[in-house]
Order: sequence, then structure tokens, then C-alpha cells
Amino acid sequence: MSEACTNNCATCGQDCASRKQESLLANLNPKSKVKKTFAVVSGKGGVGKSTVTAMLACAMQKRGHRTAILDADITGPSIPKAFALDQTEGADEDGLYPALTRTGIQVMSVNLLLENETDPVLWRGPVLAGAVKQFWTDVVWTDVDYMFVDMPPGTGDVPLTVFQSIPIDGIILVTTPQDLVSMIVEKAVKMASLMKLPIVGLVENYAWLICPDCGKKLEVFGKSHVEELARQYNLPILARLPIDAEIARLMDNGEAEEVDATLLDTAVELLENQ
Repeated sequence: MSEACTNNCATCGQDCASRKQESLLANLNPKSKVKKTFAVVSGKGGVGKSTVTAMLACAMQKRGHRTAILDADITGPSIPKAFALDQTEGADEDGLYPALTRTGIQVMSVNLLLENETDPVLWRGPVLAGAVKQFWTDVVWTDVDYMFVDMPPGTGDVPLTVFQSIPIDGIILVTTPQDLVSMIVEKAVKMASLMKLPIVGLVENYAWLICPDCGKKLEVFGKSHVEELARQYNLPILARLPIDAEIARLMDNGEAEEVDATLLDTAVELLENQ
């Protein structure tokens, strides 16, 4: 990259690495419109990433924004169940139409295309990555203000395809208090740096549990390390979410839109100012 680079490849004739990387971006469906796209990343499974994705989309929708969720976790899709969705809105010559939640959130997931939601997806990495790319190129996304991509765990084929093929405006990292998860989050931070993608901030999930008997705050997964991570990488803490049986119940019952969205107010306000 030239020292005089303006970061606008459209007005530049140099054949630099940044220009080659930009050429990997896939074309959005001609009938689609998506203004901002954020990837929700964990680097590890089981940290509640899909719950955070659903809550962010619901919070944005309640603020009057048109939101969407692209479920990139092909082999472990849980977004449709959180919203009680089982099929798309159909397809025509323009493309495939995403499912719509009760409040109008647009959702695309492989589970909306399977005959049975419990059928396994036995595809190799490149096929998985190709399917996610098609969710961007072949689906008709209607006037979306904010799209949230629910990423699979790790740093393999699918995350790499998403980061190279979809114009990601920022990454939201989900972590939990365990040392192991903190280490894996650092891997995700470094991957984002290598891909030159901005990190919006950190969401710590399962931060504590309120004892139903005595009301004491219990750190079930040990002492939090999120402040250390935030200082180390100069990142804001967007939210610290508790272990809450009510959130779990609502998500399991397909009532994600009933979850208390104010828990992510700080995150949503920051995204609105991006």
C-alpha cells in the first residue's frame, strides 16, 4: 500500500494488496439493500453468541431500525428456534426471501431450508463457506439498516469467507469469564487485526448469577477477565450479561423478541454512532 493511500480503491490505479483483497467482496443481490453489517464472533462455541446476536437485532428493531440476521453458523444454527421460525418467505426470479419474525426482523439460516430442523448438515468446509456466501448474494434483503452475522466458532473456512466476501463494518466479540475463553478471544482479536477489520467492543456473557435464595451475586465461571482484555486491546466493554433463566426460557420458546433488550443499550448506542 502506498504511503499516500486514500483507502478509496475506486479512484486508485495501483495494484496493491489492499486492492486485491477488496476484489474478493461478493456482490449483494441486486434487489437487496444493506447499510451496515456487523459480525458477532466468539472464537469458541457455547458462549451464547447466538443469544447476543438475537438480542442485538431485537434491540435495534425496537429502536425503529430495520434489522436482519444472517446465520453463518451452518452446522449449529440456533437463530430460527430463538424466533420460532421454520421456513423462508419463498423465492422467485429475484432470489430467496428471508423469514420474517413477529416484529419484522429478516432472518436467513440453513435450518429454514431443511426438511427437519434436526437434520445434520454434513458438508465440508468449502461447501459451508459457499452456502454462507450465497446467503449474501442470492437472498433478497429488503432495506436493511443493520445486519448481524451470527458467526460459527473458530477461525476456519466460514469466518474467513465472511470476512473476505461480505463488507463487514465491525466485529462484536463475545466472551465469558473463563481463562480458556479469554485466550481464544485473543485469537479472534488477532484474526480481526490480520483481516484489517475494526472491533466494536466486547460483550461478556454468563458474567454472574443471582442466587434465587439469598440474592448474592455468584461468579459461577470464576473471576471476570473482560476488563483486562479491554485494557490490553483498548476496546470498550459493550455489556456484561448475567446467567438468567428467563432469557434461556424465552430463547428456547422462540420468544427472543421478549428478552429485555435494554441490557445491550450501550452496545446499540455505539453501533448507531459507527
